[in-house]
Amino acid sequence: MEKLKIIFMGTPDFAVPSLAALVEKTEVLCVVTQPDKPKGRGHKVLPPPVKIFAEEKNLRVIQPAKVKASAVVEELSALKPDLIVVVAFGQILSQKILDIPRLGCINVHASLLPKFRGAAPIEWSIIRGEKVTGITTMKMDAGLDTGDMLLKREVEIPDEMILPQLRERLMTLGADLLLETLEKLQLGELQPTKQDDSLSTYAPLLKKETGLIDWTKPAQEIHNLVRGLYGQARAGKFKIWRTKLAAQNLSAGEIKIVGEKFFVGTGDGSLEILELQAPGSKKLNAADFLRGKKVGENFWTNE
Repeated sequence: MEKLKIIFMGTPDFAVPSLAALVEKTEVLCVVTQPDKPKGRGHKVLPPPVKIFAEEKNLRVIQPAKVKASAVVEELSALKPDLIVVVAFGQILSQKILDIPRLGCINVHASLLPKFRGAAPIEWSIIRGEKVTGITTMKMDAGLDTGDMLLKREVEIPDEMILPQLRERLMTLGADLLLETLEKLQLGELQPTKQDDSLSTYAPLLKKETGLIDWTKPAQEIHNLVRGLYGQARAGKFKIWRTKLAAQNLSAGEIKIVGEKFFVGTGDGSLEILELQAPGSKKLNAADFLRGKKVGENFWTNE
């Protein structure tokens, strides 16, 4: 089979394995990614992971502030791609862009559509306590993750799995399923399936307030929040990185230290804090943290 001529659109590390797979099996005409942005405490301007990989492979890179801009649409159209592949790009494509490739646009989405449409499907699948998620490849339309589904693969979410572990599993699976999708596309073996909108759920962008822990909530719900945000869940000024369901009889927000173990009460039980981070400090396991901190009655609010 002839190599497909592809424009790739993606931004974070999640998209890199898919781009790497395309480099091996197709002709990548160019890579479209988000502009470089300031990151970290020093606000140093850094390129997105997809750009770093693309430049290592000597691929043409375009970084439009708005991919819908007419000049960008003209530039992409002039490349005459067979297909546009989108993986966690971060911008909505206009109908003019969707109409450019002769075979359409394919998206690799990190959920089992129509569940968890939107920007943060991996995080929300854990936060909402799902036991199974996966990857869906779909034919893109003008809606938000509403296009016809092509192929799906499931991944189990064990009770203690945290965000980086699930993300790594899905990014690898996404690359594999993308290549399978393209192979079936060329062989004429794909059978698109319409999504049932009545079964859809939404995975919105994460906001700062998403990570605020309410100790009156059930232990499992808080535990899922910590697992799904991994370092972005917060109690007072502290970041909570890892927790475990516990059997201590405590009221909501009440702290109990047993040896080198740190327990907190919730609305229906308790959690053991395994890893946490004080303001201006590095992440520590509970034992190391307790050696350097006095944990008082108003610990969450006064520190």
